Amino acid sequence: MNDATPVLAQKRCRPCEGNLPPLAPERVLTLLPRLHPDWHLREDGRGIERMLRFRNYYQTGAFVNAVMWIAHQEDHHPDILFGYNEARVSYTTHAIDGLSENDFICAAKVDALFPADE
Repeated sequence: MNDATPVLAQKRCRPCEGNLPPLAPERVLTLLPRLHPDWHLREDGRGIERMLRFRNYYQTGAFVNAVMWIAHQEDHHPDILFGYNEARVSYTTHAIDGLSENDFICAAKVDALFPADE
């Protein structure tokens, strides 16, 4: 993660009704390094995702609830798959069938849930 992450995490999502094209691949490649290194571009290039591991089910559930709170605040909702001690968070902007800056803003907010060294 680099120094640009807090700036991205401080932004707010903008409504997206499908009236914009997905981000250009060059822009995606400039935004991705601003996130935790565990975020990666999906094979289809239309989303980003990160797998997180926890000590137990309680911590996993607390994390999922925190991500749901972020989603509610930003009105931008990820797909979350979780089990006993892990959760996979995946962002894409369905209205444009690809990535928007909203995906990176929310991913940065997820990163902000953890200390910088985790």
